[in-house]
Amino acid sequence: MKQFRIITKIIILVSLLNLSLDACTVKQPPDGPVTLKIAVLPILDALPMYVAEQEGLFEKHGVKVEFVSVLSAAERDQVIVAGQADGMINDPVAVSLYNKEQPQVQIVRFAQISAPGQPMFRLLASGQSEIQGVDDLKNTEIGISEGTVIEYLVDRLLEVANFANEEIKTIAVPKMTERMALLGTGELKAAMLPEPLASLAVQNGARVIIDDTSKPEISYSTIAFRKAVIDQYPKAIRAFLAAIEDATTLINLDPQKWSNLLIEKKAVPQPVAGSFQVPTYVTASFPSQAQWDDVMAWLKAKGLIKQDVSYSDSVTGEYLPK
Repeated sequence: MKQFRIITKIIILVSLLNLSLDACTVKQPPDGPVTLKIAVLPILDALPMYVAEQEGLFEKHGVKVEFVSVLSAAERDQVIVAGQADGMINDPVAVSLYNKEQPQVQIVRFAQISAPGQPMFRLLASGQSEIQGVDDLKNTEIGISEGTVIEYLVDRLLEVANFANEEIKTIAVPKMTERMALLGTGELKAAMLPEPLASLAVQNGARVIIDDTSKPEISYSTIAFRKAVIDQYPKAIRAFLAAIEDATTLINLDPQKWSNLLIEKKAVPQPVAGSFQVPTYVTASFPSQAQWDDVMAWLKAKGLIKQDVSYSDSVTGEYLPK
């Protein structure tokens, strides 16, 4: 556990040094639109980006977008650090760690939020365990990815369930697919998983104990760009977000219409394709000061930062459509 945190801190410091070079991948031909490169994971949160691409909405708003496919959050951060991408979908914990020394990336919009009837994360019990309710999780090891939004959510959700800090036990299993597999075999009695992997785990016998809809204000993903890109190409950021807003409107008119696109992009596993309900998506908005402050409090309690990271340096709504 301690070794993992030391390694994490070293990676973050190296990342900050590399980011400070302000390597810029943005392309701006003399007589054409800016091209933004976006690191994209195969996740539900990216659907508005996929729709904007498919429906020609980026071109409509005068910006070119190239997707850089990545398979993990670690790979996403690597391509951002290497200057191979300009923007990404991430979360406030990741942004805070990027910006702990100086502003490097900035949140410009929610990507997705938890809402009634459509959780983003579920805390599951193995079907082979005896866990039936949330109280059964006391002093039970829960599979998480350490120092991430997953751990933040587990802590906060169990606090809501009146767990004392010492009653929350976790074990680091960083890879989501490995976490799900260990849950399936019963080697993990409990684990936190994102949708739609959580739905697949349930289909395979896991039980939902609690999900993030019990405290939706803490569960969200964000769209963030490198600060150097935002400062140099504000019109391109505005155009990108205008296209995302148009795509969000299209999705929310008929979410299931886009289920095949999610399958095509490998954001929904084939075994749950027929039953998984495509969620509605959050419209133009961004995290509040109170939401940010809660993340700061958690990070400081975990020893991941020593002092608050500036909200105004890390979050802005300036580029959203009016």
